[in-house]
Amino acid sequence: MTDTTHDTATERTDLLEALAHQRHFLRFTTRDLTDEQAGQRTTASELCLGGLIKHVTSVERNWASFILNGPSPSDDFSNMTEADFARRADEFRMLPGDTLAGVLAAYEEAARRTDEIVTSLPDLNADHPLPEAPWNKPGARWSARRVLLHIVAETAQHAGHADIIRESLDGAKSMG
Repeated sequence: MTDTTHDTATERTDLLEALAHQRHFLRFTTRDLTDEQAGQRTTASELCLGGLIKHVTSVERNWASFILNGPSPSDDFSNMTEADFARRADEFRMLPGDTLAGVLAAYEEAARRTDEIVTSLPDLNADHPLPEAPWNKPGARWSARRVLLHIVAETAQHAGHADIIRESLDGAKSMG
């Protein structure tokens, strides 16, 4: 007979370790930078290192809330206003008053909260319907497990973006 309690604990540990690894690489790209450097665009993209971390922080917060509560009305992109889209765009840049230390602290808090939710969930199979959005299949549902895999993938993707931005900024590399 299989010990599913052990399997679930191992799965959670593995998923959280994979996420911690990607978070480390993302944060590592900002080592020894000033606030100004963290907000600097260094490629054709509008992305900057501080903005990427702000975005991943928002992603973690929103998906952690989804795990607990399902989609919120603000997740429905068909109801977003121009002001909503402008606020969303601000996630990708350092704004006046933003500091790298503050951005990293907010990210650490979001990460702590995500980890706390994942470790305390009774069942990683618990699911909710995805919000309506052009990129979501109508009627699709995601389990807590699927959401966590998405957070890992999103963090890894943006850690790669951050590595390119950092190398373009001053030649420093995070991965290799």
